[in-house]
Amino acid sequence: MEKKLIINVGRQIGSGGRIIAKMLADEFDCQFYDREILNLAAKESGFSEKFFEQNDEQKGFMKSHFHIHLPLLGDNNFYKSNFSQESLYQFQSDAIREVVKQNPRCVFVGRTADYVLRDNPDTVNIFITASMETRIANICERRSCSNEEARKIIENGENERAKYYNYYTAKTWGAAESYDLCINASILGLEKTKELIAEFIRRKHLL
Repeated sequence: MEKKLIINVGRQIGSGGRIIAKMLADEFDCQFYDREILNLAAKESGFSEKFFEQNDEQKGFMKSHFHIHLPLLGDNNFYKSNFSQESLYQFQSDAIREVVKQNPRCVFVGRTADYVLRDNPDTVNIFITASMETRIANICERRSCSNEEARKIIENGENERAKYYNYYTAKTWGAAESYDLCINASILGLEKTKELIAEFIRRKHLL
């Protein structure tokens, strides 16, 4: 029987964390979930995926927390009178738990998966950082923007991401005590950072 393994990856914007998470999924033959969770939550709830995207972890979470517009699919009026941001989070959390039930080996990127699966003994929780210089360069390349614009994207996005994580988990986003391993990808680069994390996972889970 295939040994269970759940890898949860938190990351700073522009750190390359998502790329490393995908590398880890390939390394350990795991299913990879990032935006895919929004699609699964949408299917489960009957709301559009766009709705979940608009209220996701770095899309103006606190600003929209009590001002949610409801683009319903069909005639689904679930929680019509008292729908809340917490309901969205619950759908997403349920989708994460359901994925784990059906698949023994998964990699999740963000979306407080480390907290949602906090009682699961098969998890390893990673947080990936990088220097601001590296992150700005990565965002400039990805978005074709200036250094100043890239810095604003990082600062605004991480502010929202931290609020989202801290609100739902009562922990601190990016704080070392919230994870099993925190690592600066600027030092070794993406490939070698993946290799170091993979070795940590093998030792932790005796793989």
